[in-house]
Amino acid sequence: METPSRRTYWQALNIAWELGYTIAVPLVLFTLAGRWADKAMHTSPWLLLLGMALAIVLTTLLLIRKFSRLLREINPPQK
Repeated sequence: METPSRRTYWQALNIAWELGYTIAVPLVLFTLAGRWADKAMHTSPWLLLLGMALAIVLTTLLLIRKFSRLLREINPPQK
């Protein structure tokens, strides 16, 4: 049986893991796609920068969604 402190530890670790890949995956994918497109179209560094900007916007939206869900779980709306 898990103690409450151990469960809290694993929940915090899970949240940190989710936030890590939520930030890293879009940044890596959009940056690599922008770099590849720059090489293909000879537009360096504009598509790389566009990819990074899109990654930042997407990451921000995903983090807002995750934190909103987490806050609703912690403090459910009262009726």
